[in-house]
Amino acid sequence: MENYSSALRPVDDTDKSLNVTLQVTLSQIKDMDERNQVLIAYLWIRQTWHDAHLKWSKEDYDGLEVIRIPSSLVWRPDLVLYNKADDDFSGPVDTNVVLRYNGEITWDAPAITKSACVVDVSYFPFDSQQCNLTFGSWTYNGNQVDITMGMDSGDLSDFVENVEWECHGMPATKNVIMYGCCSDPYPDITYTLLLQRRSSFYIFNLLLPCFLISFLAPLGFYLPADSGEKVSLGVTVLLALTVFQMMVAESMPPSESVPLIGKYYVATMTMVTASTALTIFIMNIHFCGAEAKPVPYWAKVLIIDYMSKIFFVYEVGESCASPFGQREESESFHGQNQNQKLHPKEKAKGAPPPCCPDDDKSAAFTLTIDPSVYCGCRGSGGILGCDPKLVRNVEYIASCFREQKATCLKVAEWKKVAKVMDRIFMWIFFIMVFLMSILIIGKAP
Repeated sequence: MENYSSALRPVDDTDKSLNVTLQVTLSQIKDMDERNQVLIAYLWIRQTWHDAHLKWSKEDYDGLEVIRIPSSLVWRPDLVLYNKADDDFSGPVDTNVVLRYNGEITWDAPAITKSACVVDVSYFPFDSQQCNLTFGSWTYNGNQVDITMGMDSGDLSDFVENVEWECHGMPATKNVIMYGCCSDPYPDITYTLLLQRRSSFYIFNLLLPCFLISFLAPLGFYLPADSGEKVSLGVTVLLALTVFQMMVAESMPPSESVPLIGKYYVATMTMVTASTALTIFIMNIHFCGAEAKPVPYWAKVLIIDYMSKIFFVYEVGESCASPFGQREESESFHGQNQNQKLHPKEKAKGAPPPCCPDDDKSAAFTLTIDPSVYCGCRGSGGILGCDPKLVRNVEYIASCFREQKATCLKVAEWKKVAKVMDRIFMWIFFIMVFLMSILIIGKAP
């Protein structure tokens, strides 16, 4: 080491360039910070060059071929990571160098690098990334120090598998760039790290819960309107989806490209919002009171008669053979048959039925109401004579019952319309959820 200076480029002819062979081994991917777009990797960097001033004859030293000395004692190439994203500008660790008798120096040094990586999250969590690691000399141009590749790609033989990323290769390319500051060429070697995200974690923790929660929104249409929980179910589902979307947004960079899972969340939230709005509209129809107008004829024909059969919407006591509205007719017809069976003897004689139950002891059905309410004074000849005021009161009561029955029928028709619409929208939104899930997830590469 006498008369040796580690500050001078070790060549015999200063007009010639010094060849430095670079080889990078990827040991581990420590972290990929998508939000800050930084890749943290653990590398083994091997640099090999010839020092013309450090040679000896091995015969003069008992066949000694290799020695190991501190790297600070010899000249070292100033190779740096061009796309470094770390505040600390320190280089590799100052390990020993391996010096051979012919002047060949091999310097193996580990390094934890933080490199800038343009992250494309358009297909998150089914995305793949390409991160570049560019190494080159900072002060020496290509005429002074020329960099060559030791291998066509980075060495992955000692790579430790990452739980989040799969490494599909690390090809290397050599570039010679003319920068604007200088007229000399500057060579560099770029290693492209091909990464594929393992999506199982995100499928089970982000996609599957959203898929299951989205299926709760159409079930809000199946929930009875009288329960009072239809709107609250839609709002709860919307809040749950908002929480999941915020979790995804916190880990993604604030870029213009919306992640695939973000599109799925937005589409699902839009669908839930639409279903909640339709639920409010249908509940307004369901709770139409006595003041509401009757159901239009087209709604009776289209919704009550046809759509209710298509979507199997029946009231209690109805069946496929007895559509809505015929139950009242059947009940009235059944009542008429009972009235006809009350006094078979009178029916045979053609005489009007007796007013009081005491007139016919052999009747099949007897009234238990006070006879004074229905029976007035009897005139001669058995003809019933009633008070006109009593008749008017009975007619008023009968009119009130008819109006009440008509009102109840109108309210029941509006409820039937709302129930059929609920069932229609339930199946429509079920199909929308399924198709939306297939279309969005099907865009994954």
